[in-house]
Amino acid sequence: MIALLAAAVLALGHAPAAISVATARGETTIDVRTGPAGAPLVSASALVGALGGSVRVSGAWAEIDVARQPFRFLLGGPFYRYNNRVQPLAAPAEMLDDTLYLPLQFATEVLPRLFAGRYRYDPAAARLSEAGAPPPAPASPVAAAPERRDDPPRLPSGILPGHMVTIDPGHGGVDPGNPGLFFPRGVREKDVTLQIGLLVRDELQRRGVAVRMTRTTDTLIALGDRGAYCSEGCDLFLSVHINSLPKRPGYTAARGFETYFLAEAKTEDARRVARMENDAVRFETETVAAHPAGGLDFILKDLQLNEHLRESALLAARVQDNLDRVHTGTNRGVKQAGFMVLTTARRPAILAELGYSTNPEDGRFLTSSAGQRRLAVALADAVVAYLHEYERRTGSADSTESR
Repeated sequence: MIALLAAAVLALGHAPAAISVATARGETTIDVRTGPAGAPLVSASALVGALGGSVRVSGAWAEIDVARQPFRFLLGGPFYRYNNRVQPLAAPAEMLDDTLYLPLQFATEVLPRLFAGRYRYDPAAARLSEAGAPPPAPASPVAAAPERRDDPPRLPSGILPGHMVTIDPGHGGVDPGNPGLFFPRGVREKDVTLQIGLLVRDELQRRGVAVRMTRTTDTLIALGDRGAYCSEGCDLFLSVHINSLPKRPGYTAARGFETYFLAEAKTEDARRVARMENDAVRFETETVAAHPAGGLDFILKDLQLNEHLRESALLAARVQDNLDRVHTGTNRGVKQAGFMVLTTARRPAILAELGYSTNPEDGRFLTSSAGQRRLAVALADAVVAYLHEYERRTGSADSTESR
């Protein structure tokens, strides 16, 4: 047993920057990060979510269900419990930035060993595949060609350097956003979106992605001006907001998160959310408010021509999936509506409604430091995953060439 553990520790020293998890539902790329003790770790929610399982943290223990089998990890302890037996690990499960991380060894060795008929790990491809998953696509001649000496090295997250995104914390200044019925006294939507937006900025910068903020203080930026922050050199635009409902019977029961991209609204609720967010224009001066956002029909035709609409939908789906792994509320899905703030962004652009301030559970989650950190990490992970997938789809050595 000691020899096996020593071999595992040695193997962990040669960890990939990311692994892919392939199932019949699709393929997911998961970043590998280095823990405080130098061991490679992967996000538990990302790994287990890709495998269709569940994650729960209770006190000092983390409980994970994979392949309908329960595992227990003592946080900070280098072992796990399965089938009433304690098994050693080369590194412990840990909470980092309010996110549960598991040792990479769990994905590369433990699961393939315990469920040999279901999971297989290919170290050469850094790929964990489930039975029934499609085989990896054969390498194209371009992919198999030797790397040019002038190609930039990839970042630890697996993406190429040089990416830049725009983060837009909704509202600000004289525009408070919604009043935050279940927020602490004096806290408004504009405060929460700014706090989360700054955390997303920090997370992305830590991953090597440059960030441009529409605001970093409590100030008003016109709706028609926000999208312009994502211009040349910008990969995508993410606007952060908090939802709410007007007072009516049962209005405090609605909770959860949803992600929008720019298109004609298909439901009355989507139109309601767009009207609520677009109504912020009333806080602008006449000169600022007159800034032309452009007709939605014209904008949509333009987006369809240059494929930003399709990319926005893909980005929204990735964000929604990642939020689903950390949010305590209902997954309300990806939606579309005519948001003014998105009409001037000539790049993939989405708006995330991260919860309801008119719901007590969402209100507590959105204003807690742990909840905000979890949301920020999920949003940053989604952005990096989208950029990685975009690089693969375009086959570009530098995504700036295809902008």
